[in-house]
Amino acid sequence: MFERDRLSLDIHGKDWPLRQHSRTVTAGGLSWHVQIMGTGPVLLMLHGTGASTHTWRALMPELAQHYTIVAPDLPGHGFTGAPTRQDLTVGGMARAVSALLKVLNLTPDLAVGHSAGAAVLIWATLEGLIHPKALIAINGALLPFKGASGWIFPTMARLLFVNPFTPRLFARQASAEGVARLIRQTGSTLDEGGIDYYRRLMRSPAHCAAALGMMANWDLRPMGRLFPRLQTPLHLIVGEEDEAVDPDDMEIVLNKVPKGTGYRLPGLGHLAHEEDPHQIIALIRKIDRDLQGTDPPAA
Repeated sequence: MFERDRLSLDIHGKDWPLRQHSRTVTAGGLSWHVQIMGTGPVLLMLHGTGASTHTWRALMPELAQHYTIVAPDLPGHGFTGAPTRQDLTVGGMARAVSALLKVLNLTPDLAVGHSAGAAVLIWATLEGLIHPKALIAINGALLPFKGASGWIFPTMARLLFVNPFTPRLFARQASAEGVARLIRQTGSTLDEGGIDYYRRLMRSPAHCAAALGMMANWDLRPMGRLFPRLQTPLHLIVGEEDEAVDPDDMEIVLNKVPKGTGYRLPGLGHLAHEEDPHQIIALIRKIDRDLQGTDPPAA
């Protein structure tokens, strides 16, 4: 519906972060934008709803010294083509990412996801689509909204999603000031450059339609029931100032999974990895070293 409004990597993405590592790949009936860099074990990184590969811009160069980073734009987001409505579910996203990895002939050793991206990774692992040795969720959106929000929010998202004028309205209103306000409401503070990347994304009706569609079709209840079957270690990193996902959800999830560890980061919000990338990098490296039973090299 919004294909002609889709962002073009060649036109809109010429100065996109880490553009030199971008490539276009066809997989699962979609044209994907994916960034690949580095050498070593494969580290898959999935952004959350409404974001893109830009969210990892400060993490990827340093992590690429230790890993082969694979970071795609999720279906419909950024510079990746639009999927069917059914593929905007958590299971649909997981299958789409699996199809991309098969075409790339890459198998993730580690997987890091932010917000809804973490849910996609967990679902893909539960379904046996990927087999990482550990999952790392940064402010993972892993549980349904609590109370009345659990049915009000998805219902509103569905009503907005079916209205073809809504994404265009969102796009027209995506001013720097408006986007900055939305980001502040997540408990995070970004610099002007970080805000501008989100503004550029939200100026695309196609990107807005995918974000709305993802929220409208998101149902985490089945995954919540399957948490006890997750044998892969799950590491939850939570910004204590997160206003988008309740930080206390971490304890609920840790009580459901067989192998889980939690890390609380004071002073950081939902976009903790963009606010303090070095702290997140250090945690990812620590988790990996602990899995291998090795100590960090001497300074």
